[in-house]
Amino acid sequence: MASCRWRSISRGGHDLDSEFALLERVARGADRTMSLPIAQMHANPDGWRAIMARIEQANARGGRMGAQALPRGIGLLFGLDLSAHPFFLRPSYRQIADLPIAERLARLRDPQLRARILSEQDIAYPFPIAQSIGQFEWMFEVGSPFHYEPLPEESIAARALARGEAADALAYDLLLDHGGQAALYMPFANYANRNLDTALEMFRHPDIVLGLGDGGAHYGLICDASYSTFLLSYWTRDRTRGERLTVPEAIRALCHDTARLVGLEDRGVIATGYNADINIIDYANLQLAPPRVAFDLPEQGRRLTQRASGYVATIVNGTVVYRHGEATGALPGTVVRGRRGAPPAAAARALASASDGKIG
Repeated sequence: MASCRWRSISRGGHDLDSEFALLERVARGADRTMSLPIAQMHANPDGWRAIMARIEQANARGGRMGAQALPRGIGLLFGLDLSAHPFFLRPSYRQIADLPIAERLARLRDPQLRARILSEQDIAYPFPIAQSIGQFEWMFEVGSPFHYEPLPEESIAARALARGEAADALAYDLLLDHGGQAALYMPFANYANRNLDTALEMFRHPDIVLGLGDGGAHYGLICDASYSTFLLSYWTRDRTRGERLTVPEAIRALCHDTARLVGLEDRGVIATGYNADINIIDYANLQLAPPRVAFDLPEQGRRLTQRASGYVATIVNGTVVYRHGEATGALPGTVVRGRRGAPPAAAARALASASDGKIG
């Protein structure tokens, strides 16, 4: 029930007042900060503001509520080796869908099969993804580097129009590139205005922390685990379409604010007495590679991965566990259950001075 209600809230459900009243009662009785997912849904671009207004009102009444948001568009990745793509419901494609990728590519390059697939209608499919796979005005080619703030004229529909061809024909040809590893990106949230200004507004809201990295579901459609590297590289260094963040703002949001939200007051800053969990970064060379498919889950299960370069070392409680992206074999981490109190008073004062009102 909680999951359904959180989804209803995050999308600005039709019965928002009663749904939110229930969550506020739960938050008051839990003695914990309740964190809800928040996103700018394209069908209701201002709905997230109504939700945050209710959170602010609840906190003014003594509640402890907040939200978590992704610092970029929330989107789907479509590809021949992924869970879906614009042609996966075409009857002629279904006939070859289970072939190994190399055989499928060879068949898909056949001009007659190409023409047949492009002429067909999708079969009936009882899931929301079927409504998305033809929205070429919202679909963008995944390049290297991967650009998460694309311009409208970079969409598949706009590019096809400029070339005088059908959008689905262009998408078909793009998906055959790079040995079947090519992908198309379609943001469905946080991108209603075709820029990331709303994501910045969410980032700056005092009751929102970073979150919603979907690393535990939708392995063949979504790859959000890279948002921390994206925040550090794009928002503080590479963005040209608007305001940037400072490096301290980004690091604080990734470390201090999220740790405080979940009650881990013994980490999140570099100070005496705190856990020495540190990334050493080659900032000028920090980069994200395009998402790629890996088959490294049990039974050769598929998942999307996204490598990053520029991390010189990752240190967990004083021990180096990664050097230049390669594991050292050290495993100093331990299971953390429940809240962790702040270190001794001097360090606790340092933590308190770093806080300026974020939830937690």
